[in-house]
Amino acid sequence: MAKKTSLREFQEYLAGRLTGAAHGQATSSLLGVQAGNEDWLLDLSDSGEIVQLSKLTQVPLTRPWFAGIANIRGNLYAVTDFSVFRGGAPTPQTAHARLLLVGAKHGSNAALLVSNMLGLRNPKDFEAAEPDPSAPAWAARRYRDSSGNIWNKLSVRDLLADRQFMDVGA
Repeated sequence: MAKKTSLREFQEYLAGRLTGAAHGQATSSLLGVQAGNEDWLLDLSDSGEIVQLSKLTQVPLTRPWFAGIANIRGNLYAVTDFSVFRGGAPTPQTAHARLLLVGAKHGSNAALLVSNMLGLRNPKDFEAAEPDPSAPAWAARRYRDSSGNIWNKLSVRDLLADRQFMDVGA
């Protein structure tokens, strides 16, 4: 049986890895998340902070995928339900759901609502898969794990530059 890790321990470990990446220490990890039925990989240096889902304030006249505004330690974050943004079902707001604060490094208070955190992944455990030509630039790269599962690679910088993502008004 796998050892269970508390959210606090995971966040402390992740914070240490992010600090190491910020100070130029080589890191070869990816963060795995699940949004709806899709598995996603993010470069650890782009992943930002992970927080438990807090109460979201709904914003009228916004797109269906815009989940609302979250107040995280006094800072307001625009929250996108990443599954709905990708055309999937709304993310159930359960104990497993998390907010991934992705925009701080790029000067944006953006957060992604994801279904599950899948933990740190070693890039050596993946091989490049055929890119999806219909996917936007921020999701074009794909990888296959040893079990044959497909993982999409999220380019946070390209996502934050995407007009559709930034246009939350209905």
